[in-house]
Amino acid sequence: MKKTLDPGLRRDDESSADVHGSVIPTHAGIQRLSSNDGRPLFDVIRSNRFSVLLPLLTAVIMLYAISIPWWGESSWMREVVEISCYFVFAMMWNLLAGYGGMVSIGQQAFLGFGGYIMLILGNEAGMNPFAAIPIAALATVVIAYPVSFIAFRLQGGYFAIGTWVIAEVFRLSFANLHWVGGGSGTSLIALRDIERSVRESTTYFIALACVLVVTFGVYAFLRSKRGLALLAIRDNEVAASSQGIDVGRMKLAVYLIAAGGAGLAGALYFVSNLRISPDAAFSVNWTAFAIFMVVIGGIGRIEGPIIGALLFWFLNKFFSDYGSWYLVGLGLIAIVVTIFFRDGIWGALQRRFGWSLFPTHRFLKERI
Repeated sequence: MKKTLDPGLRRDDESSADVHGSVIPTHAGIQRLSSNDGRPLFDVIRSNRFSVLLPLLTAVIMLYAISIPWWGESSWMREVVEISCYFVFAMMWNLLAGYGGMVSIGQQAFLGFGGYIMLILGNEAGMNPFAAIPIAALATVVIAYPVSFIAFRLQGGYFAIGTWVIAEVFRLSFANLHWVGGGSGTSLIALRDIERSVRESTTYFIALACVLVVTFGVYAFLRSKRGLALLAIRDNEVAASSQGIDVGRMKLAVYLIAAGGAGLAGALYFVSNLRISPDAAFSVNWTAFAIFMVVIGGIGRIEGPIIGALLFWFLNKFFSDYGSWYLVGLGLIAIVVTIFFRDGIWGALQRRFGWSLFPTHRFLKERI
């Protein structure tokens, strides 16, 4: 008896009730697999007992975070904005490499581009820099499209190095634009007339909104049919193509989404920082730190960048004054984790306790 688990991976939109069987949607993210005679054989389960805590946990954290401007110190808000930027950038790198299988070490090209577009719109065009943040993200998606034609001509390690070269081209290009400060950079003067408390609180709330949109946007994408297709491409492009998945289009879509998210993180970071320079915006350290966060937290898991961003912020805050020894320490931590916890911290917890806040995998459970 032949059965189909997810007809949505075909290019054509076939009916779920075909001659081989059917997938009947039921409740709470569960699909029922049935045979020709309609008798259910399996349940396809994606949720678990731990994941039901996600709405409650999200509500509690967000209510606590929203209340901070009324009772907390302004330095706390700046720390949250910094963590948010790290997280958004790491989440986009995780989507690109952890789920899409495209390892890039040049994503700082789009982070810096988003930051500069925000500054140009604010300083030169007279736009409110806060309103310029989403526009900068969209502009980054636009510039990433022609860049993809160059990047996608390369594969594997050549793709990784090629993206780094592309980032260096971006850095050198903006370093030669004297009207945005050239190599020394410039300040965001468009916010000088806005009171400091208003500026900090607005940046803070935008950062919280970015975290929510990125987290649940990626989660919804990965739980969709296209997310399942993306995982298939990561595992084996040839096999995915043989199943009717448009590999090129899917990889392009993920590349553009990751670029837009990086541009969003860059615009948000430099709105908070109030100053930008090519060396700061296009530094390879951005991608190096993103790789560290994702590897430490757990690559290929939404929870990974969350754990990694919090840990990286903690290490950066309390140990960055040690200079080069701090970077050596980060490297040693990454080596230890990759040797003893290949799936990262959250991956180890998931294997040990079965925890999954953002379940995206599908499991078959036979009906008795």
